[in-house]
Amino acid sequence: MNRLKVRQELERFFVEDIGAADLTSQLLFQVNQLGHGWFFMKEDGVFSGEQIVQEGYQLISSEVQVEMAVHDGQFLKKGDTIAFINGPVTSILEGERVILNLMQRMSGIATLTRQATKLVEGSGIKICDTRKTTPGLRMFEKYAVRCGGGMNHRLTLDGGVMIKDNHIAMYGNIGKAVEQVRKEIGPMTKIEVETETIEQVRDAVEANADIIMFDNCTPEDIQERVKLVPNHIATEASGGITFETLPSYKECGVQFISLGTLTHSVKSIDISLELEVD
Repeated sequence: MNRLKVRQELERFFVEDIGAADLTSQLLFQVNQLGHGWFFMKEDGVFSGEQIVQEGYQLISSEVQVEMAVHDGQFLKKGDTIAFINGPVTSILEGERVILNLMQRMSGIATLTRQATKLVEGSGIKICDTRKTTPGLRMFEKYAVRCGGGMNHRLTLDGGVMIKDNHIAMYGNIGKAVEQVRKEIGPMTKIEVETETIEQVRDAVEANADIIMFDNCTPEDIQERVKLVPNHIATEASGGITFETLPSYKECGVQFISLGTLTHSVKSIDISLELEVD
């Protein structure tokens, strides 16, 4: 992740969380009171959030020293240490909650993504995220997907052209929609068309879309429809795919499967900070 962007977002989160001051810590401890501690896993999972600890505490105080014990993408067991912290107690406590919240959510996403990739292992299919992310957290959530072994779909609406069902319904014709878009965009921008019927797949192929998505289709439907798509057009499955049904898509023939559940229905991994006064 871009360091400047990470710091910018963390600063915003700290301003929201701290308010005017951490009253409890400032009333209980002297400013020069030092302490040490460690972040650790309270359950098994894939860790994501290395930059969060490092950049977060640098923003709070340059006197806080962070020593990472692990790196992003590592699978950790319950009890494993993530990072060691040394510095002013007030500063350590001031940054604790924001740092924990982000690490826990990101590690939850990385863990869920790793599980999804395991379910299609050996098929060559790449697991992707969607734009169904938490407003304000997209950069962190999509980075966590990569930590779990997944790939990112569009980061923002300007990351590519994706002609979806509502676009088709309002414009009226896939071929003309693709033609209109090609008049305006450069060669570096991909065009994806979301299809729900065989007829729409044929239209998207004829329009020479770069990517064809099979939306809300069964594996059996996709196996038939992917035969209509030439090799130079990439294929994707999305919509209605759950962790229970995901293994049944291993042999459907697509190159990518996108799952909104990676970010919109994730359970955070339990992580804690143990702190001792020097």
